Amino acid sequence: MDVFKRRCPNNTDTWNLTAVLKFHITKPSKDPDLQPILFLIFLFMYLVMVLGNLLMILPVSLESQLHTPMYFFLSNLSFTDICFISTTLPKMTVDILTHKSVISFVGCLTQMSLLILFACMDYMLLILTVYDRFVAIYQPLQYSFIMNFPLCVFLVFISVLFSLIDSQLHNLIVLKFTYFYDVSISTFCCEPTQILKLDCTENFTKNMITYFSGAIIGFCPSQ
Repeated sequence: MDVFKRRCPNNTDTWNLTAVLKFHITKPSKDPDLQPILFLIFLFMYLVMVLGNLLMILPVSLESQLHTPMYFFLSNLSFTDICFISTTLPKMTVDILTHKSVISFVGCLTQMSLLILFACMDYMLLILTVYDRFVAIYQPLQYSFIMNFPLCVFLVFISVLFSLIDSQLHNLIVLKFTYFYDVSISTFCCEPTQILKLDCTENFTKNMITYFSGAIIGFCPSQ
């Protein structure tokens, strides 16, 4: 049996859990007449967002006058946005076209990890652009000295590192799950909060790691 839906066992239960191989995800619409229209709409949205971000990256890469900290952070932000939307929209459009509403456990875990990774990077890169403008306004004479290229690369590296840590922490939490309430996800993708809600047990360690990672990601960029 690929999927199951049964009550959560209590501490005295000894039966083994059937392996969860697939999750059911929610379609944008179940009306078959709307499927081609939704496919075209989401495909158009995806192409527009990818093209718009590429139009930000390419001029920065090709034009030497744009090789400044601000545009360096913005180009990385655009690349992160492309990666972020690419974790959900392509699969959703394919699912609409093929009339599928399932995702494998490994695929769901991978999608969740990438969503967290690129969402955190998006947030932290926005913080870096704000910090860059802060230095430019309040320390204009020392701006080029403070915001040098090695520092910019280091800040981006730190953003990637923190985002990766947060992503893997959530991965470890899900991999510790033993029982699930259900295998139906009430969104069109493996959104982290929806996956965590599927856990049968109210695990103190799970909650502490979730709050800790959220506090670190929220607190560190603000310093």
